[in-house]
Amino acid sequence: MSNKQPIVKAAQRQPVEVAYSAELDKLRSMDHGPVPPGWQMSPRAVEKFVMGDETLGIERKFVADRAIVVRIIISLCTSRGCLLVGEPGTAKSWLSELMAAAISGCSTLTLQGGAVNNIGQLLYSWNEAVLHSEGPCLKALVPSPLLRGMMQGQMVRFEEIARCPQALQDALLSVLSDRVVVIPELAGEDGVVLAREGFNVIATSNSIDEGVHRMSAALKRRMDFEEIRPIRNLADEMDVVLREVRKANTQAGIEVELDESVVEILVTMFHELRNGQTLDGRSTDRLAGSALSTAEAVSVAHATCLNAWYYSGGSITVEQLMHHIVGSALKDQPEDRRRLRHYFETTVAARQGDNWKEAWALRSLIR
Repeated sequence: MSNKQPIVKAAQRQPVEVAYSAELDKLRSMDHGPVPPGWQMSPRAVEKFVMGDETLGIERKFVADRAIVVRIIISLCTSRGCLLVGEPGTAKSWLSELMAAAISGCSTLTLQGGAVNNIGQLLYSWNEAVLHSEGPCLKALVPSPLLRGMMQGQMVRFEEIARCPQALQDALLSVLSDRVVVIPELAGEDGVVLAREGFNVIATSNSIDEGVHRMSAALKRRMDFEEIRPIRNLADEMDVVLREVRKANTQAGIEVELDESVVEILVTMFHELRNGQTLDGRSTDRLAGSALSTAEAVSVAHATCLNAWYYSGGSITVEQLMHHIVGSALKDQPEDRRRLRHYFETTVAARQGDNWKEAWALRSLIR
């Protein structure tokens, strides 16, 4: 008989309500503002949780104009759903998770549009064993996250809603309009699920998915739209990337010397190539095949840190970074290779500083 102990593995990622439980508890304990029915805190406290408050020790978790965040919070107070649209990697899903955690204390009631192919996945299905032995009854009912949100009075996140077939999108109409789901297999009151206070839907959609499954006009009328744009200020983007990379490194159990001047090369390149404009206002090439988002910059920086930890003693270098930048930027658009070379020849070549000179010297990686 083996005496070997089982390996206990930690979750790779905790839900927001777990990771920031101390902040949520603090905000709830200090919250004296009016709280909407079914919510766990006031709109002002939700805003502080998302945007941060240095005086209270609340971390800033999302970078955007305050007015945008306030509009989203207020729209979730109404009987209309809210749809966050924008380019991939602009943290729409992250924002929806933050909102759900602050409002409901639960961010895990989530539907993935691309994985919803039938009405059972959208609303409810049945436990076949119980159904066979006892017939249609509440015990046999298997509610979807959407139906559970209605029953429990909680926020439901609908990711990539445009990837859900339009016929199923339209099944949301009665949910958003009448706040009701009828289950014809169940008799009497058991067959009518009325949404409890606190329920609403916060959905996301990538702008590039517009043509996948167009949303019907009826569904659009039942949702407020808010465009989430890339971070405009380089310093803000640097702050986000450094913070998230440090978190990812801690989660991975690595201790890497994070040279901010090296990370700045990455963030600046992504910022300029994404916007088609250099920091000093000159036009430059914009890559077509890659979003080069802030989220992608975090992934590239974290990959560079892992490379440094496992292969070079724990200090990141420009050479390691360049390998990962090229791998991220050049994915599926052949023309992007030419654009990236041109960016190096016209922009990187003229930059001063040892790190930029080293990056220029590694231009041969763009083969």
